[in-house]
Amino acid sequence: MKIEQLPIAAIQPYAGNAKLHTAKQVEQIAASIQRFGFNDPIAIDDDGIIIEGHGRLLAAEKLGLKTIPVIRLVGLTEAQKTAYRIAHNKLTINTEFDFDLLKSEFIKLEEIAADLMLTGFDEGEIKTLLRGDSGIEYDESIAAGIELCECPNCGHEHVKNKR
Repeated sequence: MKIEQLPIAAIQPYAGNAKLHTAKQVEQIAASIQRFGFNDPIAIDDDGIIIEGHGRLLAAEKLGLKTIPVIRLVGLTEAQKTAYRIAHNKLTINTEFDFDLLKSEFIKLEEIAADLMLTGFDEGEIKTLLRGDSGIEYDESIAAGIELCECPNCGHEHVKNKR
């Protein structure tokens, strides 16, 4: 896999992209790129059309970047491109967090005075994650972001991302 730097003008969004990117999310992606660098190249097809990475393109445009890293996924059929576009977006949200490990990671970041907002969690979610030793209390005000659930497979409380 070869990473190339292409001018933004050479990259075309896919007209049928079903993934929505809110202004808030684009801001979060832009902040992440500013802080950590552009570490996740956009995947394009043979014609320069995005297969995955529309949010990163929007963030790059917001930041005024002239070139961005891309990888070319060559030789895919139209059906493979479409299926991969959907799978890439869906598979990233088909996951949950281990609450104890997540809390531990946030504590580490808090101890070194890192900017917790760069994690993509909002202030209310972070406060909820860090509250209490025996778990967190469900707060209706952050219901749009996270929820508690009982995992039947492992039997411990964890945070499930609802986004």
